[in-house]
Amino acid sequence: MSRIGRKPIPIPAGVKINSAGGKVEVQGPKGKLLVLVPTQIKLEQKDGILTAVRDNEDHRALHGLARALLANAVTGVTTGFKKELDIVGVGYRAELKGKSVAFALGKSHPISFDIPEGIQVTVDKQTHIVVSGADKAQVGQVAADMRSLRPPDPYKQKGVRITGERLKKKAGKAGAKAGT
Repeated sequence: MSRIGRKPIPIPAGVKINSAGGKVEVQGPKGKLLVLVPTQIKLEQKDGILTAVRDNEDHRALHGLARALLANAVTGVTTGFKKELDIVGVGYRAELKGKSVAFALGKSHPISFDIPEGIQVTVDKQTHIVVSGADKAQVGQVAADMRSLRPPDPYKQKGVRITGERLKKKAGKAGAKAGT
């Protein structure tokens, strides 16, 4: 049996779950999410606990996936998810302008990044960005797209990085240090 698939999902107060066919709609204080669940996985809801049950052993790979997607949806509509980004470099900064973020990342022009629907972005101190929302995958994708505007340089460590990301610094040319 799948260890993750067997784990029950506690349903907090204020969260409603409606399932029809292969679609499960999770509604809570932070919004509404639609999760597609394989038809071979059945959902049982009783006493504030949701469990995913599979028909037979042929669908064991989908069992843990379906449970994880549902648990992420329940967490997203109650507390939400967030990713934090840091901008490192002299003159590198970000500024929130309406429904877009304007980045100055050392290029010849400012970069405008449009914020998708369902995502909130806050900019602190022009070098710290917080991306938050109810959908875990969408929050991660937006953070990855922002990071890809100027990935961290392995030599000077400049660029957009996820807070807490550890980078391996490269040494550069050995001849420049020797002075030859």
